[in-house]
This record gives sequence, C-alpha cells and structure tokens, in this order.
Amino acid sequence: MPDTVSASWAQKLAWWAADYLYAGRRQVAILQPPWTFGRRRRTPAAWRAGRDDLPEVVLVPGVYEHWTFLRPLGDALAAAGHRVRVVHGLGVNRRPIPATAQYLGTQLAALPVPEAGRVLVAHSKGGLVGKNLLIDSGAATEDDDTDAASRPLGLLGLVTVCTPFHGVRLASLFADPSIRAFRPQDETIVWLANETSVNARIVSVFGAFDPHIPEGSALDGATNVLVPTSGHFRVLGAASTHQSVIEGVESLTHR
Repeated sequence: MPDTVSASWAQKLAWWAADYLYAGRRQVAILQPPWTFGRRRRTPAAWRAGRDDLPEVVLVPGVYEHWTFLRPLGDALAAAGHRVRVVHGLGVNRRPIPATAQYLGTQLAALPVPEAGRVLVAHSKGGLVGKNLLIDSGAATEDDDTDAASRPLGLLGLVTVCTPFHGVRLASLFADPSIRAFRPQDETIVWLANETSVNARIVSVFGAFDPHIPEGSALDGATNVLVPTSGHFRVLGAASTHQSVIEGVESLTHR
C-alpha cells in the first residue's frame, strides 16, 4: 500500500508520471483495429454473453474518456459472468453532469430491464453522473427487498472508481468548463454532496494517492474501499481494483 504521508515528492512525481503513461496508452487504444470508419465501435462479444442471474453492468467513463478507456475493467467484469453494456452517444463525456445523467437515463429507459437488474460502474466524473441518475430515477425511495427488475431503470446501485464526490480544488486552475465543473463550490457538486439519500447504494473504490483528487474519494454513508494502487487512471488497470469492483457489484446485488 503506498504511504502518501511518508512518500517523497520524487516518489509522488513517479506515481504521477506512471498515471499519465497509463492514461496515454488507454487513449491510444481507441485507434487500434478493428477500424469502424464512422460506425459505433463495437463492444467485445464476450461483454454481451453473461449469466442471467447476475446484474447487467453499465460502464460510465470519466471526462475526456471514451468507453474504451474502461475496457480492462469491462473485461474483468465480463470474465466474472456479467453482461457489460456501454451507452453510445456520450462521446468523451464533456457535457454537464445533469445533462449527461438525463441522457444516460433516457437511453437505459429505452432498453428492456434485465431480470437481475443493473449496476452502474463508473470512473471519476462518471461516478457523479451515476449518483445524479440514482437521485433522478428515485432509486433511494425503493426498499432494499424490492425486486431488481421493478426498481427505476432496474438500478441496484453504483460502483465508482476515483470519483470526486466533494469536488476538486485544483479544477479552479483550469479555463476549460468541463474541468471547472469539478470545483467544490460548483452548484452541481454542492447539490450532489448534500444529497445523501442514495449514498448507501454506492461503493467508492480508490487508491492511497490520487494526484487529481487531493480531497479523496471517500463518501459518507457509502461503502469505501481502499486499494493498494496509486493514481487516478492507473488504478483502473489494477487487479485489486477489478476484484474490489466485482465484489462491490456483488454487495449491491445482495443488499
């Protein structure tokens, strides 16, 4: 487990560099064949074959991330028996959080609800979008023993990786509205932080050192899971993260 208290600045810079190296490789991965030439890039066939008794997993990427950025995590969930779905049309997730949550909800509402329900699995901003959708869908009004398929959109809950639930003070240094939206004083961030009704349906996974979120990703009332990997992006490729996310989905399934 990285010890961020005793770690030197040199060690932290090394973690940061490794984080961006991982992110760069994942961004380049979208350019790898098979080429689609304007068509929607297909999800792996293995993602569409899963056990009916396990909830479907819906991946929600972070800002400036295509869904392919989460492919290692999706592969791990598929290997564990889950059907893995992505919602096309999000692009690289630069729209405002409420608008993205509304779009995600509209797209899911147009699809049949799996008998075992659905769990959102998200990275960074995707976790804020997911929490917004849980609130909007009325998921918090359902009793824990409500049949999965009868819940709004079939949503059982949300598993997030490195999500800035309380905002990021570093966001104030950027001019890009897509990044400034994470400021702690942003209206949407404040609203989401104050809305605790769905926190019990959230599993928050994070590493010991996240250079993008000095405030951390712990969320009161949620299940918080610390994994032995540093970084904001690199943590997505870690086996410990994959296992924690799979266990998080399982815990929401059996609540």
